[in-house]
Amino acid sequence: MNISSSNGSSHNTNGSNGHGMHHGSSGSSVHEGSLSGSGSHPSGVTPPPLVKGINDAVSMAKRERIRLERHEGDRNRMEEQHALVVWFDTSGLASPDDCQGMLERIVNLAYTGVVLYPANVATMAQAIPSRMLKVFHAEKLEDLARLAGLPQNGKDVVIASHDVQLLEQASQRGFATCYRAYVDDGNSLHASIAEGCQHAYMMVRFRDPTNIPLELVIATLQATRTVLIKEISTPTDVDDAIVTLGVMEVGAEGVMFSPRSHEVLSDFVSRLGRLDRTATKLEVATIVRSVPIGMGYRSCIDTTTLFSPTEGILVGSTSQGGILCCPEVFFLPYMELRPFRVNAGAVHSYVYNFGNRTDYMSELRAGSPLMLVDRSGATRRGSVGRMKTEVRPLRLIESEFKSGERINVIMQDDWHVRIFSDDAKPLNITELKAGHKVLGHIAEPGRHVGIKVDEHIIET
Repeated sequence: MNISSSNGSSHNTNGSNGHGMHHGSSGSSVHEGSLSGSGSHPSGVTPPPLVKGINDAVSMAKRERIRLERHEGDRNRMEEQHALVVWFDTSGLASPDDCQGMLERIVNLAYTGVVLYPANVATMAQAIPSRMLKVFHAEKLEDLARLAGLPQNGKDVVIASHDVQLLEQASQRGFATCYRAYVDDGNSLHASIAEGCQHAYMMVRFRDPTNIPLELVIATLQATRTVLIKEISTPTDVDDAIVTLGVMEVGAEGVMFSPRSHEVLSDFVSRLGRLDRTATKLEVATIVRSVPIGMGYRSCIDTTTLFSPTEGILVGSTSQGGILCCPEVFFLPYMELRPFRVNAGAVHSYVYNFGNRTDYMSELRAGSPLMLVDRSGATRRGSVGRMKTEVRPLRLIESEFKSGERINVIMQDDWHVRIFSDDAKPLNITELKAGHKVLGHIAEPGRHVGIKVDEHIIET
């Protein structure tokens, strides 16, 4: 979310009493750095242990049943498409050259913000491009003086802290604010949500290696304008960072993940590219030909999710585009429904995926990522659970878009195999005739190992 005004980030002082994360010896205070073993912390604050004593009797006895109320706001995050928020923590780094020039790569990748500290803001800030947020972590009000020379507004600079009074002062000066919280029990969970929803951003670090507290925060804040960011404590835990963005399907809106090796960073960025939430443009195409072509291999894609009646997968014979193929969620007279399956097409087909990529049908395996598309073009992530490939009679279906582009798909020639009409109703492919309207997607032609390339290519 772009914060263009300090109005949306103003701190509500009515809700601040008692919500600061000052728990004394309970170990609930937020530490400045997020990386164990990544170097000294500029503030000298020692981070609490991550998982020590999680299941001991004393710790378990302190955990009470958690009951949360949903915080109301003026939007519902599930109804909007959000760009991912990805921040990098510079704790322990003194200059842009540290860690084999990690920051130089970060600013040219999918990261959207960099967290700076009083000890390094003077040397690091100039290396951060204007497109990225500068998130300044302050321990005390005097730290804000270190921002001299940087833009003094809430659009380009965000003030982060666990100190409620400090954030109130920063908000009054026009900065967007980020409340940093550490959650290790029910009390700290309640307090962090009550305070966090008063700010533009809420960054949470969890002690326990479970996503249940995160799920509770997501559910409680989903109708607010607060952007939720989970702090990934271990700089090598790519799995945690990626899973965080998919918890409860909508996921947290962001993560702070700060690798200290280029290999880990490359793995993270590669997997992050598969989480693209950008909508896919669907257009109406007109059937111009539908004919049987004999026997061949076709594949069913059995996914690890359940399709809605308006979702499907885009499949085509060429890189010019695909047709929205129906899952088996509609009535069939002789067999049970398979709401996890799309009878997708011949083995040569392209399956359209996130990041403007395609996969050959024959390449998909258990665990392969998938892009599910609904009638409006909205997308969500899925995974292959199993590929089922068999010899079946096949049918060629050719369609034409208003622009004159023609695409085709080859599917099993059977009544129970369906594609979506222009009003998202199932059309049995054996009954297709010239003139029928269907939903499809036009893509620029040209692929090399599934990646879009600019080249002259003719596919027929």
